[in-house]
Amino acid sequence: MSEMAKHVLIADDSPIIRKALCRLFEDAEDYDICAEAADGQEAIDLALKRRPDLIIMDLSMPVLNGLEASRKLKEIMPDVPIILFTQHANAGITLRNSNHTFDRVVSKGEPRMLMEQVRSLAPA
Repeated sequence: MSEMAKHVLIADDSPIIRKALCRLFEDAEDYDICAEAADGQEAIDLALKRRPDLIIMDLSMPVLNGLEASRKLKEIMPDVPIILFTQHANAGITLRNSNHTFDRVVSKGEPRMLMEQVRSLAPA
């Protein structure tokens, strides 16, 4: 883990998606995964412990969904950008317009877009 790297927390209930995102960030030398959460409550707990520079949050997760978890995280850490990474990108865009609990919405169908958004929100 390099010293100047930005730390990213990934919250997704799918181990396959988490593994794919970890692989994506392994290729990006200026970003490190600091934690992986399988549900919204775990994401909050890990964010408090690890203090990430950016959070990638799935919308539909057990215990606390991505919206509820993002709302709580924004209260605790208003300066940490949150990207909603979802299969329901259209719903996410509508949600973003009505409620600022996350900074960007990226469709799981466009993973390449994710790194662009990460770099714009947390430049290395």
